[in-house]
Amino acid sequence: MTARDEILAALPSIEGRSSDDTFSPQDVIDELRRRGSSYAESTIRTHVVSRMCADAADHHVRVYDDLERVSDGRYRRR
Repeated sequence: MTARDEILAALPSIEGRSSDDTFSPQDVIDELRRRGSSYAESTIRTHVVSRMCADAADHHVRVYDDLERVSDGRYRRR
């Protein structure tokens, strides 16, 4: 499973604990750790704030528009 796949699979659980369906990169890291992910914290964080975020600058060969930044350090699934 790719880091993106693991993050997408974890989002329903993360969103279920949020009153407004938003989350921080640390929320994602914590959930993936609970699930036994082997991805480095830096990889997970990069995916949330950059590779998977439609609002981020395009610094990667492959990017996705899975997430949107709703405020400083808070994200939501698109």
